[in-house]
Amino acid sequence: MTPARPPARGGRRPSRPPIRLAALRAPEADRSNALHSGAWWLWALGLAAAASRTTDPVLLALIVAVAGHVVAARRTDDPRARAFRFFLVLGVVVVLVRVLFAVVLGSPVGGGAVLFTLPEVPLPAWAVGVSLGGPVGAGAVLFAACDGLRMATVLVCLGAANALADPARLLKSLPGALYEVGTAVVVAMTFAPRLVSDLVRTRSAQRLRGRPDHGLRGLRRVALPVLEGSLERAVALAAAMDTRGYGRVAEVPPAVRRATGALTTGGLLGVCVGVYAVLADGGTAPLVLLPLGSAAALAGLWLGGRRSVRTRHRPDRWGARAWLVTASGWVPVAVFALVAAADPALVHQPVAPPDWPPVAPVAAAAALVGLLPAAVAPLPAGRSGDPGPTAPAP
Repeated sequence: MTPARPPARGGRRPSRPPIRLAALRAPEADRSNALHSGAWWLWALGLAAAASRTTDPVLLALIVAVAGHVVAARRTDDPRARAFRFFLVLGVVVVLVRVLFAVVLGSPVGGGAVLFTLPEVPLPAWAVGVSLGGPVGAGAVLFAACDGLRMATVLVCLGAANALADPARLLKSLPGALYEVGTAVVVAMTFAPRLVSDLVRTRSAQRLRGRPDHGLRGLRRVALPVLEGSLERAVALAAAMDTRGYGRVAEVPPAVRRATGALTTGGLLGVCVGVYAVLADGGTAPLVLLPLGSAAALAGLWLGGRRSVRTRHRPDRWGARAWLVTASGWVPVAVFALVAAADPALVHQPVAPPDWPPVAPVAAAAALVGLLPAAVAPLPAGRSGDPGPTAPAP
């Protein structure tokens, strides 16, 4: 029997070894612990839903910063991840176009000083509420800028999901009833990034050969290899899918097919109307439509999945990290709804008259909760930040 270790001098027990911070870091992602692609989309959809409920530029800027930081911390080297900058540029274009429309076509929102006056074009009597030119007020420009920023923030959130979620892995997790539709969506989502990468690679090859890559001549030299590569990839994908038996379905009775279509269509319509009622503050309608629509849609998907005879190799697991990532995206939605119910002015930019944006500390803290995936999601391969063992000094 091993004798008990005597206490240290002074009557104090020996201190425990300190916890290494490396043990608390997120693990490096591999095939077994990679975050579920659906968690990234649910996180992004939650941030987009939160952005749609506010016109406060401070809160919208926080959501954009949160999405950008998570993408920078957890993106891979895949070409689709580099497309996030395209969504940022597209968001800036949306804001500028929205402001331009408000300046040229007028805005129903007034208030504030007149910034400038454009030449006004007389319109017929039936064009009520539409104007071309005239005085442009500060309230109209501010309202258009905040509204455009809201739309741009929604686009940025969707771009973050496109940059972080692997479409191929997401396709594996879809229900059997949505497999055909999901294939078309995944192909559409991956076509643009692949096309951009082929274009960049082909232009680099043309420059290395000393050939022009600008103008009509350069376009002819670049377009043909890019289209040829796209066709070859499509033929190879079709051959691989045919080899794996894609498209085979099981026989089901006609009554089951009709019930599947009715439940799925009716359930999805109920969910869409319920979500619209939530965004439009439709009272108690969402409490009825969302549960009934979701239940009908799930029943339809379950019945439709009986037609699919496909199997899954190494299906993605939905673990605790996926739950945390999903919850971090929907916490801002709940907090924004509670703040708007208490005082709608706290989540909306005052435009009549224009004033400084209100900053609700609770809403700002809820938006920052969306940063949680940057700490709990597994790191992409090669970005763990661990320098590894160092060579001994000579």
